[in-house]
Amino acid sequence: MAAARRNKRVAATQPGFLKLNSSLDHSESNIRRKRVNKNKKKNWNKHSDIQDVEEFLDDVRLQERSTGGLISEKSDDNLFFVDTGEHAKNIQKVEGAEKTGRGSRPLRIDLILQHDSLVPPPKDVLAHQLPNAKKLRRIAQRAEQLAAKGVLPRRQKLLLRRKVAAGSKAKERPPANNHPERPFYDLWGEQSEVTADPYYLEQTKKKLVKRPDKLNQKPSELPAVEVIAPGGSYNPEFFSHQALLLQAHEVEVKKQKEEQRVERQLAVRREDKATEETVFQEQVEGLLEEEEEEEPMKEGEESAQGKPVRQKRASREKKTEKQRKRAKTEKEKEQQRRAEQVVTGRKQQLFQLRSIRAELKRREQRTRERQTQRHARKEAQKSLPRRLGRLKFQAPDLEVQLSDEIPGSLRLLRPEGSILKDRFKSLQKRNMIEPRERAKFKRRHKLKYVEKRAFKAIT
Repeated sequence: MAAARRNKRVAATQPGFLKLNSSLDHSESNIRRKRVNKNKKKNWNKHSDIQDVEEFLDDVRLQERSTGGLISEKSDDNLFFVDTGEHAKNIQKVEGAEKTGRGSRPLRIDLILQHDSLVPPPKDVLAHQLPNAKKLRRIAQRAEQLAAKGVLPRRQKLLLRRKVAAGSKAKERPPANNHPERPFYDLWGEQSEVTADPYYLEQTKKKLVKRPDKLNQKPSELPAVEVIAPGGSYNPEFFSHQALLLQAHEVEVKKQKEEQRVERQLAVRREDKATEETVFQEQVEGLLEEEEEEEPMKEGEESAQGKPVRQKRASREKKTEKQRKRAKTEKEKEQQRRAEQVVTGRKQQLFQLRSIRAELKRREQRTRERQTQRHARKEAQKSLPRRLGRLKFQAPDLEVQLSDEIPGSLRLLRPEGSILKDRFKSLQKRNMIEPRERAKFKRRHKLKYVEKRAFKAIT
């Protein structure tokens, strides 16, 4: 250290040496250096100048990170290259590959995240160490020596004896569940038929209740997250944005028509409005005496006492024998005539087979069309919200920006809507929860006003 400092001091005194900060050097030369005892260990790091050593070590670390080692130890082939011209820089085109251009360059953020150090990671010594490695290695060597001599260890001898004893038994038992040589069991395959009593299985809870097919169906076919229309982007196309604006306009027009319809229903008709004549009649009502003529009571009306007036029924005359025979004869003729019409109609139907067949085809065609319409209506209702409670589902307003509100960049985009409200409306639309209203606050106890003394003194 002292020699390096002496060399710097000698170089600074040479003629032609340019001092970058002369004021600092002049001030340091005027200050008298403090004498420090270097024999003590606590003064070694405190009063030692190791700046040149740190700069050297920083330079070595930089070379190792950038080139993988010291530049002085690198060969000329790794440090220099021969420029053979522009044709060598061209990239050979691969068959079926696109031309490499600006789009093939990696992004700046990817370059920042890449590992740019050429220093290999330190070897993890603990990862290669095993507990009792020397003992295990010694046991393995001993086992190899015994195997070369034909001597088996005690554990293998016991296994061989068990195998021989198991093979000598005449009765074969089914393998246990924990046996390593048991057959493969397919967990997701078809289950074997159960031969036990169904009543016993139900009482012992071993037979599960059949799950209804309706529980496996989703309450709605709508996706959990609906993608907004292309016109809702922060930089949408013109026609997509106009289509979204038209959709929002139709929604507002529909709301306005509904409000106008309610106003028309609640409006007072022109006939019901009060005029001068009706006002005058109401004012003089009861002042003038009008003679009311009593009208005679009609048949079926009630009297003043509230009792209906009974009228004498006309007595029916008894038919003669000749009249009864004539009525009976006419009734038989009418029945015979109707029977002949039925027979004649059946005979005529033989000549109308073509028209009847055409009519049946038309009926079948109408039936198929109605079935198709009914099926399409059912499929359409699967994606619509159902009436689950007292309230009806109200679709949220479309979040759309006007043409002059569209920002020029993503940084100027203003947030719209609420994620919590959007998820809550999505659950209602997919028939998972019923539409609800915000709970109204209801005060349990009435407010009690008390006048304090200070207030009474002022008043």
